[in-house]
Amino acid sequence: MKRKREGFEKKGSEIRSVIEELSSVVRVKPGVHQETALIPSRPFLSICNLFLQVLDKIGPTMAVLRQDVHQNIQRLEKLYESDPSIYSNLVEVLKKEDSEGTARKPTSSARALVWLTRSMDFAVALLDKLVKEPDQTIEQAVESSYDIALKPWHGWISSAAYRVALKLIPDRKTFICLLMAGDEDYDKLKEDLQSLVSLLLPLLDDIHSILRSFRLDKLKSS
Repeated sequence: MKRKREGFEKKGSEIRSVIEELSSVVRVKPGVHQETALIPSRPFLSICNLFLQVLDKIGPTMAVLRQDVHQNIQRLEKLYESDPSIYSNLVEVLKKEDSEGTARKPTSSARALVWLTRSMDFAVALLDKLVKEPDQTIEQAVESSYDIALKPWHGWISSAAYRVALKLIPDRKTFICLLMAGDEDYDKLKEDLQSLVSLLLPLLDDIHSILRSFRLDKLKSS
């Protein structure tokens, strides 16, 4: 399940690879029926790994968030690899831990899924702002995305650490250049980001609905 970490010149193709993977997902609307709900493990963990690469491009300023995302990915990847036939659908993880009464524990896979979903909310908000609000600085885009997706669930220590990190983020032009592959221009990157966001939004909406059905949507950092 672990994806090979590719170099800078492979970035654009990596984004398009994830777009192709997400495009092939057959969505099952969660509704109120947990038995038919679907969170596809491979595409979801692929986009999480791509987000890690984005954080690497931002630099050490995002080290705390990167470590959190990386640990949560590892937790779910390990479970997936233990039995891909069962855990190809991450809803099975939620069912298992819900029945065991362990879903809310700090080291649970369910909690890892909650925080990865919120991290993806942050990523989608940031990428959307990069495309639709070109006049914003990267600092403004990151801050507003953080306020929407992560701040409501962070304690004051996490929020304070983020505020310090925000001051070290590269400028918008540098960040955009870091996201582009060697063989693409800004228009192509913009097109890829728009496609990625349009595919991710409905998937994340589904995941949030499923988390609410397991009463996991209000968990805060411990």
